[in-house]
Amino acid sequence: MMDALDDFRMTDAEFRILSDLLRSRCGLHFDEATRYLAEKRLARRIRETDLGSVASYLYLLRNGASAEEELSTLIDILTTNETSFFRERSQLDALVEEAIPELLARPARLSRPISIWSAGCSTGEEPYSIVVLGREAGLVPGKDFRVYASDISRPVLAKARRGIYREAAFRETDDRLRASYFAEKDGHFKISDRIKREVHFVHMNFFDSARVALLGTMDIIMCRNVLIYFDLESKKQVVKVFRDKLEPGGYLFLGHAESLISVTTDFELKHFLRDLVYRRPVPGEEREDPWHSLAHRGLSEAERIGDDQ
Repeated sequence: MMDALDDFRMTDAEFRILSDLLRSRCGLHFDEATRYLAEKRLARRIRETDLGSVASYLYLLRNGASAEEELSTLIDILTTNETSFFRERSQLDALVEEAIPELLARPARLSRPISIWSAGCSTGEEPYSIVVLGREAGLVPGKDFRVYASDISRPVLAKARRGIYREAAFRETDDRLRASYFAEKDGHFKISDRIKREVHFVHMNFFDSARVALLGTMDIIMCRNVLIYFDLESKKQVVKVFRDKLEPGGYLFLGHAESLISVTTDFELKHFLRDLVYRRPVPGEEREDPWHSLAHRGLSEAERIGDDQ
């Protein structure tokens, strides 16, 4: 029996065209190791559009009147966008219990809310989680902090703005928080308006320099589990955007599986009680040596164990 994918199998030339287009337009990286995944998901989209061939679809992406909209749809298909509320909770606790209070307490800080950018926010679980946990920690949204959220996919942003979720989005949510901040109807859960109004959503492509230039500077950037889709050169470009958009002394949160090793030396590691994050150094400030800090922690632990014995 013929695989349905065979009708839309890409030639090597077509795969190079698609890969180059995705890399140049939005930084997404697909190589031979991920080619089958790309072909499978692309075939599904070609069937939906009734274009009939890979060549016709690539022409639409490059020259069609709806090329920008179609690219956004394709990105949504090619990336998983699987997330949930309060994912990697230790990072979110470090954000609301340590990073924000520390920034608020800085003597040179202007009297304004701490600005937080949820970059690559998908369907909105992360920025809404930040507002909920901020309130739970005694912070006042709009006064103590303000949350901005962006994604390259317009369909995903539309879902985020609606703020309606299925049961699967709550696999890391305790019953009290769900009861306090969501209303259930017909098996779906709608985020409370008092949380929804505190998140400002915007369509954003990290590689659109004109669009990025419209952003103001941020105190904190959350970009978790997004860089995994980029090759090294694209990672460097995105991280440079983050460095330029972060206030000196500001924090960058990445996913636990992500690192800036071999990407940049423009950030230093910051040790919070709950997690490790990256910090943009303040010019003229002595930079902390993370290796020295880790070694010192190890020595202190060894000394404590020795005292216990």
